[in-house]
Amino acid sequence: MKTSDKSGAAKRTQKDYSLSFKLQLVEEVEQGFLTKTQAKRKYGIQGDATVTKWLQKYGNFDWENQVPKTMSKTPEQKILELEAKIKLLEKQKARAEHLAERADKKVIIFDMLVDMAEKEYDIQIRKNYTPDLSTSSKKNIKKL
Repeated sequence: MKTSDKSGAAKRTQKDYSLSFKLQLVEEVEQGFLTKTQAKRKYGIQGDATVTKWLQKYGNFDWENQVPKTMSKTPEQKILELEAKIKLLEKQKARAEHLAERADKKVIIFDMLVDMAEKEYDIQIRKNYTPDLSTSSKKNIKKL
């Protein structure tokens, strides 16, 4: 192990990290005693991603599915989580209903304005549009 001139902290090389050291560090970080940055400083680890790689390799957290491997939720935790989801969905539903009601009111107001404009200016704004068949469709009908 080499010591750095500036900080006095020990600089480590890859050869210095034993498996037991890595497991100890991972355990400290997972138990919340240290953050990744604090562990890096405390043990003089130079690589920015080293601690993260060790956590992924040796830790209990399932990095692919973002769920802890060993920590199963108690029924109470599951209930609380589902209740929180229900509250969120109820808020989202209420917001969607509110927006739908506003949109309906806007349509009614727009129709009223169009009616008023048609009466006031004696013009037809709304078109009674009935789609005609396209020319290619007309040709196909004549052939039949």
